[in-house]
Amino acid sequence: MADSSQSSDRRFGFTLHQTDGAARSGTLHTLRGDVPTPVFMPVGTLGTVKGLTIDQVRSTGAQLILGNTYHLALRPGADRVARLGGLHHFMGWDGPILTDSGGFQIFSLAACAKITEQAATFQSHIDGSKFVLTPEESIRIQEQLGSDIAMVLDHVIALPAKPADVMDAMDRSSRWAVRCLDAAQRSEQAKFAIVQGGLDIEMRQRSAEALTAHPFDGYAVGGLSVGEPPPEMYRVIEGTTPFLPSERPRYLMGVGRPIDLLEGIARGIDMFDCVMPTRNGRNAQVFTWDGPLRMRNAKFADDPRPIDENCPCLACRHSRAYIRHLFVSGEMLGPILLTHCNLTFYQLLMAEARRQIEAGTFTPWLELQRKRIV
Repeated sequence: MADSSQSSDRRFGFTLHQTDGAARSGTLHTLRGDVPTPVFMPVGTLGTVKGLTIDQVRSTGAQLILGNTYHLALRPGADRVARLGGLHHFMGWDGPILTDSGGFQIFSLAACAKITEQAATFQSHIDGSKFVLTPEESIRIQEQLGSDIAMVLDHVIALPAKPADVMDAMDRSSRWAVRCLDAAQRSEQAKFAIVQGGLDIEMRQRSAEALTAHPFDGYAVGGLSVGEPPPEMYRVIEGTTPFLPSERPRYLMGVGRPIDLLEGIARGIDMFDCVMPTRNGRNAQVFTWDGPLRMRNAKFADDPRPIDENCPCLACRHSRAYIRHLFVSGEMLGPILLTHCNLTFYQLLMAEARRQIEAGTFTPWLELQRKRIV
């Protein structure tokens, strides 16, 4: 089934090209170029994808990357980044950038954060100083950074949680989203809202309906992969995407394993990010079409084969034995090579998913991958 729907904003848009069941292929249109979807965004929290140069990031096939409002505001500071030409110029990336609002840090840094209706107040993990993040300040910082897509500030909580706590965070996230939209000054910067509601489908529907009443450019499914088992995450995604407009991009935040990306695509998700390919690469785990490999294992000590003979990444120019040698020797090249390999694999996975959707064969292909890539 084909659909050429496109959002109306003159500078940011989304075209839906093809569907296969709930799976979708499309194109994000930004001032810095078009991005085919489904798409995986490498995480560049502090203006760098850990361990790789910008040219190396590009060579993985990545076209859209993610930065973080909270971390960049603390160091080097949004004012400084703005003075130096914005985040694109600062880090040397000429493609589009999405910035996370700082909402995830409400979850990940909960021990040093206090939440009120007005703001999230953090004790800086760098120097202990006080950092107050309101929805308005989150958008102001993202406008200073100059990202192409800005996420609204949301209230993320760990799961499982009491229904009353989930509802409180969900409703606060909806109110904060509207405050972000009202505070925005840059029309060329797309604004994405974030659906919350824990594992309760009715709450997710309520959140989606409240947010889609406002003119956001895209909608994210947030608050998942925070402690719940994968089948519960899949159930929530499947119960949420029908309430999101088909003509807007859908983003599943902070997920995850290769199979999680494919299961998300099968349920109507277009965009993903996660630290897993870079973090796991730094810790000697590499993802392949036949499942993950732990390259410190002794069985690779005399293995002359590349990780994947068909992979164009930097790591696959070398033998498995050499990759293992780098890690057991503590050489920094090992993490660099596996980071490049993992990010390349994720981009190849997204490209193949797009191809399967466009061919109308995504469902049987996914069934095969469920038995392979894990």
